[in-house]
Amino acid sequence: MTRSRHPGARLVWFVVGCLAVALAGLGVVLPLLPTTPFLLVAAFAFARSSRRLHAWLIAHRVFGPLIADWHRYGAIRRPTKVIGVASMAGVFALSVLLDAPAFVLAVQAPVLLASAVFVASRPEPPRE
Repeated sequence: MTRSRHPGARLVWFVVGCLAVALAGLGVVLPLLPTTPFLLVAAFAFARSSRRLHAWLIAHRVFGPLIADWHRYGAIRRPTKVIGVASMAGVFALSVLLDAPAFVLAVQAPVLLASAVFVASRPEPPRE
């Protein structure tokens, strides 16, 4: 991927990348907020705005392998799948325990189920 030639476009992509990294960071500690999709958006945005930040993100010891696995294979590692699906189940269980309104549960259940099925159905990257 190449950087955008227009300075205004680079600024927009830079802001999008920074926001995506911030949301991914929140996703590490908030179970309902996904981390990996925001990292993928950040990698995409930084590839168009900042070679330095793109290289930092790709080389990051925690986030880099997630991005590389998705980019190369469309894959998610098994431990990441387990944590993701368990987090989704935990969020739904917490909602039930906190007596969330029925309409909230009615929205959460299919969204979390579809997300869990998607995550679980992704292939695992080949062992290197």
